[in-house]
Amino acid sequence: MRKRQRLLFAATVLVAVLAYAVSSVAAGSSGGLGAAAVTNYVKYVEGKAGKANPKLSPIHVGFVNQQGGAIVIGANATNGAQLAVNYANAALDGIDGHPIEFDTCFIASSEAEGTTCGEKFLSIKGLSVIDEGAVAFGIQSLYRTLGGARPVMAGVAITPVDAVQKYAAILFGDGLHVLPPYATYAKNVLHAKTVADLYENEPGIVPSVQAQIAALKADGITVTSASYPPTETDVITPLTSAKAASADMVIVNTDANGCVNMANALTQVGVTDPKKIVANPLCLNAQVLSALGDFPKWTYGIASSLDGDTSDKGVAPYVAVAKKYGDGANAPDPWNIVNFGVMISTIKFLNEVANKYGVSGITPARVLAAAKAFKGPQALGAPSLSCGKFKSAPAVCNDRAQFFSYSGKGVFTKAAGWLEGPPGT
Repeated sequence: MRKRQRLLFAATVLVAVLAYAVSSVAAGSSGGLGAAAVTNYVKYVEGKAGKANPKLSPIHVGFVNQQGGAIVIGANATNGAQLAVNYANAALDGIDGHPIEFDTCFIASSEAEGTTCGEKFLSIKGLSVIDEGAVAFGIQSLYRTLGGARPVMAGVAITPVDAVQKYAAILFGDGLHVLPPYATYAKNVLHAKTVADLYENEPGIVPSVQAQIAALKADGITVTSASYPPTETDVITPLTSAKAASADMVIVNTDANGCVNMANALTQVGVTDPKKIVANPLCLNAQVLSALGDFPKWTYGIASSLDGDTSDKGVAPYVAVAKKYGDGANAPDPWNIVNFGVMISTIKFLNEVANKYGVSGITPARVLAAAKAFKGPQALGAPSLSCGKFKSAPAVCNDRAQFFSYSGKGVFTKAAGWLEGPPGT
């Protein structure tokens, strides 16, 4: 089971994206989208204020997530998507006045269930688009069954399967493309000459770390990497092998299970500079908080809004919506944030088509075209998107990340705004 859990890392690293218990961002910092932050959802979705007309025929939107089994990656992905639908039906006029029907299908544990979900979505008359939550198992079968007949809108790609799809759009990016910005941070912010790159040796982690290392080398940085088994509790040896104590920057590629051991080991080898240690935000959770008493004082690269970032003008309107139309307690959850953002953008794409062709003119091809043409800013996401930028990953729409340094007691300061990786990465 632990091995299967590790396979989730590659894209969860983006979710990007985010903390569960952040209270504030230091004054004077600025995260999110700045002046471009999405604060007016009526304008964003190109709709009208008001309640959808329940007498009109519904507009179907599919949603698939992995839940109900032993391994649940992001249960709150469903909450985030449902929140956006609830809000749109109650206050954004649905889709041109028509209520949105939220058609869900959950994959518990098997590849075969992806086929079942694909068949279900294809059987729903009028369903022109499917949103995806956090799906690792069954995603290949889902795409094979759909055969391009329905486009898929994803926030975070859990496996490389999504990225290569022609009939999908990953609005928040994937691990292969949001880890290269760490190289830009190393070069332009830290002016690092040497980097120690630590990572757990699992299939879901390795491809993304390889992309990260390639980006560092492309920027002329010397990289010493070290991998270790995910079951390893004493990580002093890989830290020593990677020359972490003398490196200008230490990159930590682990999930929540390994964060505590890594934090303790870094302290033992004398590496404590918050700006020098850079990690994904998976360590910002209750498990780590309970074990350490606070989050590791590191810098975190994230590809969406950071909950509690008071300088991000897009956060407060989202939180207000969550409290009024959904489960406000789950508003900070990264999957909640990302999949609210994906669904609200999907509603935007549907409205674009309806405004141009009428509701009867909504087709899968037109919805996909609207998504692919969307340049951003993405609500609660990156300032600009470029779907199709990467020939080998046509579904990836974002390759940027922003960076925040944590100084303790819930206080983050912006270390760098939205960065891209080196050219060609």
